[in-house]
Amino acid sequence: MTSEPDDAAAPADVPGVEELLDLAVGALGGGRRQGQHQMALEVAEAIDQGRHLLVQAGTGTGKSLGYLVPAVRHAVLAQERVIISTATLALQRQVMTRDLPLVAQAVTPELPHAPKIALLKGWHNYLCLHKTSGGYPIDDATLFDLPGDAADHPAEAGAGASRATRDDGATTLADHVRRLHAWSRETGSGDRDELVPGVPDRAWRQVSVTSMECVGQRCPLLAECFPERARAAAREADVVVTNHAMLGIAASGSPGVLPEHGVVIVDEAHELADRVTSSATVELSLTSIEHAVRLARRHSGAQTAAIDAAAQAFGSLVAQAPAGSFPLGLPDELRTAVGAVRDAARDLLTQLKPDPAKAKEALDGGAKMAQSAVLVLFEVAERMAAEDSSSDVLWCARPGDGPGSGWGDGVSRLHAAPLHVAGLIRAGLLAESTGVFTSATLSLGGRFDAVAGSLGLGRPDDGGGAWHGVDVGSPFDYPRQGILYVARHLPAPGREPATEAQLDEIAGLIEAAGGRTLGLFSSRRAATAVAEAMRERLDVPVLAQGDDQLPTLVREFAQDPGTCLFGTLSLWQGVDVPGSSCTLVLIDRIPFPRPDDPVKAARARAVEKAGGNGFMSVSATHAALLLAQGAGRLIRTDADRGVVAVLDPRLATARYGTFLTRSMPDFWPTTDGRIVREALRRLATSGTAA
Repeated sequence: MTSEPDDAAAPADVPGVEELLDLAVGALGGGRRQGQHQMALEVAEAIDQGRHLLVQAGTGTGKSLGYLVPAVRHAVLAQERVIISTATLALQRQVMTRDLPLVAQAVTPELPHAPKIALLKGWHNYLCLHKTSGGYPIDDATLFDLPGDAADHPAEAGAGASRATRDDGATTLADHVRRLHAWSRETGSGDRDELVPGVPDRAWRQVSVTSMECVGQRCPLLAECFPERARAAAREADVVVTNHAMLGIAASGSPGVLPEHGVVIVDEAHELADRVTSSATVELSLTSIEHAVRLARRHSGAQTAAIDAAAQAFGSLVAQAPAGSFPLGLPDELRTAVGAVRDAARDLLTQLKPDPAKAKEALDGGAKMAQSAVLVLFEVAERMAAEDSSSDVLWCARPGDGPGSGWGDGVSRLHAAPLHVAGLIRAGLLAESTGVFTSATLSLGGRFDAVAGSLGLGRPDDGGGAWHGVDVGSPFDYPRQGILYVARHLPAPGREPATEAQLDEIAGLIEAAGGRTLGLFSSRRAATAVAEAMRERLDVPVLAQGDDQLPTLVREFAQDPGTCLFGTLSLWQGVDVPGSSCTLVLIDRIPFPRPDDPVKAARARAVEKAGGNGFMSVSATHAALLLAQGAGRLIRTDADRGVVAVLDPRLATARYGTFLTRSMPDFWPTTDGRIVREALRRLATSGTAA
């Protein structure tokens, strides 16, 4: 694309996208990047034509400004709100506090008026003044002793002495809550992220509520409500910055969480489908039932005999249910038990219904919490007990058995997740909006089809709407800056965390690199085992995920070029360590999803049932995305040099290997370990990754 998109709404004297982009880049002190300009033009044209866009922008392209400039221009000129969503809080913070204000400041003199900007997060991210002033009960009364007459002053009870008060100077939960109560009298936003240092989730729950727990218009502090203020600001803004969790809520059936808009721009879009899946996944356990019933008894005096009996029957059956998925739906006996919980929850909701005669009175926070918990319980049980559950994946998980099973109450759980989320995204996010999706990894195996399909974008004739995919490239010269080494001579990975041959290979590579290694492993067990082995074999510092907070570990790794850092999924994405500290990226095996992942296994079966290749559509696509993200940790600037070493020979020998490598940066490929070790020694001797 070489020409500016037409914008009928633009006054004649308003510069085009490219000129405004030059102003913004100049304000940053940067120079022109061809890929960034191409991206800005593509985004502007997609918005102008109402056509969905997937734009892959490699590391170093400057994609934030590539979409922010056309977004601001369109929002102001067309008077149509633009939603911008990021995957992580760090990127959200960068966009909101640096990139977007800079763009607004740079382009405002050329626009009819300055853009109004707002930040929008989930309800529970904001402090609730009604709760801190005593409008809600303490969530967990066992956490606190109520000294003196504190029971008559609930606001002070929240800051009372903890049963776990310690004399060793360590911060207790009560200390955190006291600090939160003091902060509630100082903050102007109530935004949790503005509290530095932060507090544990357990403490934050003492001062926040979910949107369902909020008493709404009957709150006596409605005029001062922080989340209401944030939503009011979003309704007045030209550009609203939010996150994928909020898009997930909107796609899952609550579109009202977002203000009206005509355009949604999704950064790190490769993560959106998983976030929507997470938002739409629910669970049912004896613990969750008893929690809802306990709130109902405590705050309403409701009669709970029926649901108590249903809970015990359900708990007994789910404890005996086999771990794993139920491809044909819940077994009859278990479905009947879940149905009994549903029916009892419906009856309990009737008891909890507010008295219409008291509609104008302030609603008791405890009663609202009870209503919210029982309503959620009813909706989950109703979904799981449905006769036709073909749109859901249902499974049972036991404590410590399988992914996501590390809870501490020792009871089994039923889960339900959507089999597909493409329809949810299409209906909940894109039905009346133009979608722009961007990431460094959207093209898998050289094509956009897989990611487009996961986002609800199909052929124009299947209801997915027209879309266009474009790769604007990267300013980096990957074949000259990096090597992709596949250790073809190693045996294929097995069940053990690492073979002796792998350990020998890892030690040789790290020794050649002089440390400077980011190790990306498929499991925490493998990362820990290899870290321990390398500490014994090598004289270099080795950090492992779990040794400390992840940001602290990454900072230590970046500051000491001789250090190695080993970890799992958290390190595959988002770690940005340019320079000589990261000269070698180790990947222990192709990151296929776990074979016991019920959702991905069900999706693969669905593809095969429709006549497709379930392995390629689900497992290989998942692995390609992670490999692209992991390999992308190596080259972060045009001065970086190094090696990505994959210790899984299947990348070179299996038929799907070409699909996977085509999804990774275009490094110079080799299977010769001698060449790779010599290259690493040269880089180590030079003392730089340049």
